[in-house]
Amino acid sequence: MSHWFEYFPGNFMWSQGIAFAVEMAPWGAAALGEVDQVGQRLRGREGDNDAWWSEWSIMADRLERWADAEAARGHQLTAGSLYLRAATYHFCGERFLPPDERKLGSYRRCLHCFAEGARRRYPTLERVEVPYEGTTLPAYFLRAEGADGRAPAVAFFDGLDNAKELSVLFGGVELARRGVSTLAIDGPGQGETLRLRGIPSRHDYEVPARAAFQYLAARSDVDPARIGLMAFSMGGYYAPRAAAFERRFKLCVAWGGHFDYHAAWVRRRQLMEAGGTRVSAPGFQLPWVLGVPDMDAAMTKLKDYTLEGIATQIECPFLVVHGENDTIVPVEYARRLHEAAGARVKELRIFTAEEGGSEHCQEDNRQIGAHFVADWIADHI
Repeated sequence: MSHWFEYFPGNFMWSQGIAFAVEMAPWGAAALGEVDQVGQRLRGREGDNDAWWSEWSIMADRLERWADAEAARGHQLTAGSLYLRAATYHFCGERFLPPDERKLGSYRRCLHCFAEGARRRYPTLERVEVPYEGTTLPAYFLRAEGADGRAPAVAFFDGLDNAKELSVLFGGVELARRGVSTLAIDGPGQGETLRLRGIPSRHDYEVPARAAFQYLAARSDVDPARIGLMAFSMGGYYAPRAAAFERRFKLCVAWGGHFDYHAAWVRRRQLMEAGGTRVSAPGFQLPWVLGVPDMDAAMTKLKDYTLEGIATQIECPFLVVHGENDTIVPVEYARRLHEAAGARVKELRIFTAEEGGSEHCQEDNRQIGAHFVADWIADHI
């Protein structure tokens, strides 16, 4: 039985969206009072995703204007904090909109605010482009703190509906403090790569992962013999798949365990058709991410998204992190992935409700997951 507080009782998607924002607070990219202001204005309007976008946009716009004013007064750190929070709220607002001009406009504001905020609050963060199949993938490189010369690094991919603007903070800052650099990258089907470049997901994620590895290995401030791989949520399929085929990665973390992503969606569709409400994304999301016209086509494409016969090929140290009450990805998928992995050094960490972090990818307490993952990587890289 989950102990998670639902902000909008009976509306899991919106409640998860609120938690998504709240859990950015430890890294200076959200404030509980602001999130609650948005939530209070949305009460009684549950399910109206246009209203969701509008209220988050109002908050983000207000903070962005405030940040501009503080920057003009020379209060750069204050402005930076306001910009980072505005970036999160712009992204939260657009998450449930189908791909249209409002969505893309909000994401462009997110990019602008994040750049302005990171420049002031995280000055070691660098915007980069990773060469990939005749084009590039957008990413942020967050340098290890206190690194003198070449430091270890981790390539970090997103999931179904996250973006590098958030993952570089919750996934990168703790690593930087432990002497490990992070390349937070929007791979095919993710973040900016999907929204502004139209590149959909692919099942053979070793291809973009290899591009990330080669980019990191070529940097003068990265130790090419100590490069790891990590991915989040749906990335719990991507990272193990990539590590099985790209053996140069020195470790792999599935932050949210998957084994058969097609089977997971068969189950989700059954729940949705039965009137179930515990879905985390609108119906358009999966086909859009996969670059197909509808759910039936998406389900066909997903048949290739399995680690059956592939997880056994993982050789590097391997971590699976999951929550025992994850209602988006049942914990048995994480157990199955861990059991199937061929790695000699492997670990399964399941967070309980009592500990906190028992929901999907620790969305009820992201700090717990972030600290554990960062410690594990630092210990093994």
